[in-house]
Amino acid sequence: MKKYKLKTHKATAKRAYITGGGKFMHLKGARTKYRRKKDPSRNRSLSQPSVMATGDAHKMKKLLPYH
Repeated sequence: MKKYKLKTHKATAKRAYITGGGKFMHLKGARTKYRRKKDPSRNRSLSQPSVMATGDAHKMKKLLPYH
């Protein structure tokens, strides 16, 4: 019987990554438009990666099977 390989969802692989401890990290949205209006501390926090919500992380496990 053939065993089929699962395919990685490439769009997700470009946008999210897994840390060594198994957490899913991603960059927040709203980083490009109207940055002049936003508070500098908000702009700094938008440029840092953040931990993904647990419900979304469960979906990522299907989309990124070998990561």
